[in-house]
Amino acid sequence: MKHVLTIAGSDTCGGAGIQADLKTFSAQGTYGMSVITAVTVQNTQGVFGCQDIDPEIIQGQIDAIFTDIEVSAVKIGMVSQIATIHAIADKLEQYQPKNIVLDPVMISKSGFDLMQPEAKEALISRLIPLAYVITPNLPEAEVITGMKINDLASMEQAARMIYEMGAKNVLIKGGHLENDATDLLFDGEKIVTLQSDRIQTKNTHGTGCTLSSCIAANLAKGKTVEEAVRTAKEYITTAIAHALDIGKGVGPTNHFYELYTKAGIWDEIKD
Repeated sequence: MKHVLTIAGSDTCGGAGIQADLKTFSAQGTYGMSVITAVTVQNTQGVFGCQDIDPEIIQGQIDAIFTDIEVSAVKIGMVSQIATIHAIADKLEQYQPKNIVLDPVMISKSGFDLMQPEAKEALISRLIPLAYVITPNLPEAEVITGMKINDLASMEQAARMIYEMGAKNVLIKGGHLENDATDLLFDGEKIVTLQSDRIQTKNTHGTGCTLSSCIAANLAKGKTVEEAVRTAKEYITTAIAHALDIGKGVGPTNHFYELYTKAGIWDEIKD
């Protein structure tokens, strides 16, 4: 079994962050480990506060993993401040793991800033060059590139700009497009578009975390970037289609729907 590490923030209600990452790793048949960068105060209705973990503790967590357990892939999620970014980058440069997937989490669905504005340049200079795959959505890609993105042509332009920043593969997620949910993958030479139907549901909490974690898990298992992205796209589409109507706000995706169905227990546990 491959071992996959998430470096991200904690989500109280379990739909995003390290909780979503660990669920995804398990659903994909890999062993999940975590380094917590921040503790958020959130539920399905929004994010109400955040406490960043001390950079020395973050580095200590990373050391604890890499000095003991083989790591086949790393997913990086919420890194809210400059000191956190430098702490993570220093350790990843030291240990040089393969298959780093960077999900540049910046703003929650409720509008809470999950990354301090001044940390953007540190993200660009320290973490993007380490990324084997980066997975920004349209608003995140706009912040990184400084350009407006509203169609496939501008998505391609943004992907090329982010590739020039050092990322080896760029996946621009098109979930914020008006008419469809087309994603665009660029490896420095080839453009691949991945289309799926837009699922009409409000319950999409943690979709970005889940997608990037699924990519990391499948890279760890030996799939190519395109194969891993296609697998992740299928996985998140199914998880959204069978999302859980939990809480009063935006519910989480269903990380284990396929496993529950194969086990024949979904009908007895779904209510």
